[in-house]
Amino acid sequence: MRLGLRLFLGFFLIVGLAAFFVMRVFVNEVKPGVRQAMESTLVDAANVLAVMATEDMKAGRIASGKFVRDLEVARQRDLRATIWQFPKRHVDYRITVTDEKGIVVYDSEGRDLGRDNSRWNDVYRTLHGQYGARSSPLVPGDRENTVMHVAAPLRDGNRIIGVLTLSQPNASIDPFITASQRSIMRQGAWLIGLSALIGLLMTWWLMRGINRLNRYAQAVSAGERVPPLPSRRDEIGDLGRAVETMRRKLEGKAYVEQYVQSLTHEMKSPLAAIRGAAELLQESLPEEDRKRFAHNIQTQEQRLTETIDKLLALAEVEQHGWLQKLEPVNVASLLTESGEDVSAKLAASGLVLSVDVHDQQATIQGDPYLLRQAVSNLLDNAIAFSPAGGTISLSSSTVDRYIEIRVADEGPGVPDYARDRVFERFYSLARPSTGLRSSGLGLPFVREVARLHGGEAELTSLEGGGALATLRLPKV
Repeated sequence: MRLGLRLFLGFFLIVGLAAFFVMRVFVNEVKPGVRQAMESTLVDAANVLAVMATEDMKAGRIASGKFVRDLEVARQRDLRATIWQFPKRHVDYRITVTDEKGIVVYDSEGRDLGRDNSRWNDVYRTLHGQYGARSSPLVPGDRENTVMHVAAPLRDGNRIIGVLTLSQPNASIDPFITASQRSIMRQGAWLIGLSALIGLLMTWWLMRGINRLNRYAQAVSAGERVPPLPSRRDEIGDLGRAVETMRRKLEGKAYVEQYVQSLTHEMKSPLAAIRGAAELLQESLPEEDRKRFAHNIQTQEQRLTETIDKLLALAEVEQHGWLQKLEPVNVASLLTESGEDVSAKLAASGLVLSVDVHDQQATIQGDPYLLRQAVSNLLDNAIAFSPAGGTISLSSSTVDRYIEIRVADEGPGVPDYARDRVFERFYSLARPSTGLRSSGLGLPFVREVARLHGGEAELTSLEGGGALATLRLPKV
């Protein structure tokens, strides 16, 4: 599936689902919202009518007084109203009045006169000084057609002398609910259609830049000379500039030349020493001198092998723009395993390794092999510069959003002139015990591993002597 189609479908799916669920919520909330509004209106009307009916109730003429006559006139009126395209011709209210015992003394429809309504929720709660309301079927057993009843008290001073119940069928507002739901669905369909159009335009705009960048990269890889991409102030523009920079570096071959020159320079000294020792060994020499020159050849051979091995490892790390393997790595286990890797070197040098893990559960996300190699390189560096019988400290702690792995030794520390160069490729300081230099690739390897994990590495001197190497990595 093409990237543009994936982007469009993903955008449309997200917006479409969001709009669909929002519409469903609105549609589902319309009915209870309208009924709540109707109940609020019924409460107002019931209390106004209760005040108007109180005088007739106190006088004992509720069934034939002025209140009832006015209601009959209102019920006979032709309203001739049009509400949201729906005609309304007559009053839908039904009014029931009960006495202080809950017995119906007036029913606007004349059906329930004399019935005991004292157990109905609207009458019962109102007679006890509370808000009374209920919703019940228009016909017993019919749950589809219901009627809302709202009651208000008739008072003689502080005494409740009766209850006026105002009723309205819920079916009278169903057309408005249906119309609202249809309007929401119709406008929602327009919203989804407009979102699809916007998604199509955005996908076209993004894919236009990506396709242009793709054609440019293919032309560069084919060796064609093409002009740089037009400037853009977004991530695609940044990527285009990065490709252009890479193109210039590849064409100039500056990186390769520097690499080869540095390697050639580093190999000259051990090769010259091997050649000189080999020439001397061809002559008759005392046994002690012969052993010394043979040992020199072996030492230089080990130096060359170490340089080549570490150079290959560094080149492999440098060519990765991102980590190839990601998994949770427990810091405590990482430090323990790294210490075991150099245990033989520690014993041979008469050194003691002290391991201190601040948080046994601390975890980082990364490549366990590369992290273990990086910590082992820091330990190798500390072993090379530590005096016999000394102690090397390996510890970890949490600082803000990072896990800091520290390796401290009791050696001479880092000279000021070398502080800014220790992470350069092939740069190395002479070992205090032998005066020899290493390949100068261990610390650059550590720096590259830190970069791949989104962290950093540094090497500083400690007060009172010794060096402190810090590998700072983001914690999970």
